[in-house]
This record gives sequence, C-alpha cells and structure tokens, in this order.
Amino acid sequence: MRPCVRSATLDGYLQLARSLGLDPVRLAESVGLNIADLAAPEKWIPAADVAQLLELSAAQSAHEDFGVLLAGLRRLSTLGPLSVVLRQEPDLRSALQLLIGYERSYNEALHLRLDEANSLATMRLWLEFAEPAPTRQSLELATAALLGIIRDLLGTEWAPLSVCFSHPKPAALDTYRSTFGARLQFDHAFTGLVFFAEQLDAPNATSDPLLQPYAHRFLESLPSPRGAVASGVSDQVRQLVEMLLPLGRCSTLQVARSLGVTQRTLHRHLAAEQETFSSIVNATRAALAERHLANDRNSLTAVSELLGFTAPSAFSRWFRSRFGASPSQWRDAARRPSAVTTASEGKRELPR
Repeated sequence: MRPCVRSATLDGYLQLARSLGLDPVRLAESVGLNIADLAAPEKWIPAADVAQLLELSAAQSAHEDFGVLLAGLRRLSTLGPLSVVLRQEPDLRSALQLLIGYERSYNEALHLRLDEANSLATMRLWLEFAEPAPTRQSLELATAALLGIIRDLLGTEWAPLSVCFSHPKPAALDTYRSTFGARLQFDHAFTGLVFFAEQLDAPNATSDPLLQPYAHRFLESLPSPRGAVASGVSDQVRQLVEMLLPLGRCSTLQVARSLGVTQRTLHRHLAAEQETFSSIVNATRAALAERHLANDRNSLTAVSELLGFTAPSAFSRWFRSRFGASPSQWRDAARRPSAVTTASEGKRELPR
C-alpha cells in the first residue's frame, strides 16, 4: 500500500497556485490527483503524488519557496481531530510527543523524531514514500508547518536556534528568512529544528487545564491511525537494528543481549508478533536507504556503510532485488518531478 496523506495537507494549494499563475487543475491531473479531493480534508491521497505536485508547482512557477509559501496558508486544524487534543497538551514536550505518536493519523510518509543531548533538543523530519519521489518541497512544507504549530502553542515570537535542511541552499532566501529567521543551514546532515532542551517544558499557551481530561478522552475515542503498528518486541528490535546497522554489529546475538534475552526467546517473541529478525532488518534497511539516498551529501558508498553492508556491491545487489532498480537509478528518478498522463498509470517506471 502506498503511503498516503490527508488531502488537508494541500490546504491553500488552489489559492497559492492560482496566485502564481498556475493551472492547479491541470497540474493535479498530471500527477494523477483529482482536484475535487481537496474539498474532502479527511480523504487519503498518495503522498508521493502530492510530493510530485509540489515539485512541479515549484518548477513551473519558478518559486523554489513554494512549499514554504504553502505552509503560510496552513492552520493547526489541518491536522484534523488531533489538533483538538494538541491544543490542550500542557507543554511543548507533550505536544511534540503527540505529533510523533500520531504521525500516521495525518501523514503516513512523514516521520518525526525528537532527540535530546548536551542541553539541546532536535526535532528531525524525513519522508519515506516507498518509491522514488522528490522530497524538497514536501520537507520544506512540513518543517514550516511544524514551526507554525510550535508558534501556535508557545507564541509567535518563539524561534529555534537553527533550522536545518539536507538539500542545497536556494537562490533567493527572502521567504525562508521571513519564515524561519536568519539561523538557516542548508546541505545539513538532516532536516529539522534545533532548540534549547529546556524549552520542551515551556507551557502551552493555548492549554486549559480544565479541558485536558476531556481532550484525552476525545483522543481515546479516535480510531487508530491507518496502518498503525502495535508497540512490542518487534518495535524494540527495529530501534536496535537502526542503531546497530551503521556499527556493523547488527546480529540476533547482539540484539538479544541488548534486550536481556536469549536468541531463542527473541525469535519466539518475534514469531508471536508474526515477524522475523531478517524481515525487520530488511524493512529497516529499506526505510533507511530511502532516507539516506534522498540526501545528496551521502555517497552510495556511505549509504552502503550506514546500512551495514560490507561492500557497495553487496548493497547494490540487495537494493536491486528489493526495489527493482539500482541505488543510482532510484536517486536520479527521485530528483526529477515527473507528471503522469493518467491516474490509472500508477507508479512511473525507473530507467533501466
């Protein structure tokens, strides 16, 4: 199943596209989307098609800042029912943890991670489309939207220490500076926000303590996010695999030791959750491969090492067997926005 997003992700798209002289109906059709879907904010549409639409819109309007401009037209309610609960979280930490825990309730391709180290907090963002798709506009939209959410909760004057993007610096920075401030970094190792960790405990200005119990009851009444995975041993194994792969120490023995169990017990727990160690390793490698290939700073050799392969050739063989194309073909295809003729054509073919 292709990762999808709520059509509310494109709130303001019609208005922005027309203001820049674009034909939004034709552009949407060219990537297989129906513009009428934007009238139904709860409808799920393919995330990769949305990414293609944003890239084509940026290219045809000659506005590298298209995603950032679109974020300026977003509202907190774009998140849907989750926004009701988000407004009542007591502090920034709780709000960000809610966004992370329920990310699949509004965008199945977007992934968020909050890290704390050396008195700094880092909120990282990346996309996993499971197919070649350009990421720049989607990441800029998501980063600007995240910053907007934090400012809705803490106040419009809130500013991070740094806003980082893994893609190259745009030719014009006016929109970026007016949106994010002057502390911008491009060609960075990751995309996300960096700020003082103590700000995670900053109170949510929109929260009403009397309403918090009702908000969480409302959250409990919501259906589980589409494709949500229950937390269990397999989830712990995924986290350990992601950490151990670049160290070249990803084995059942090492993972079992980290969990304090025997290898046999580990296999039994995974089988109970209808998983195997090798399936988790392959799925984790696939997700990491897409994430790392999206960053041009990473050479194919570096990506191979990050995924725990002993040689680039082994990585290439695995990647082709998994995705039906070489890593370089995937990267080249993802760099170019590509329209399709009709929605029925589905995924575009990679060059052979």
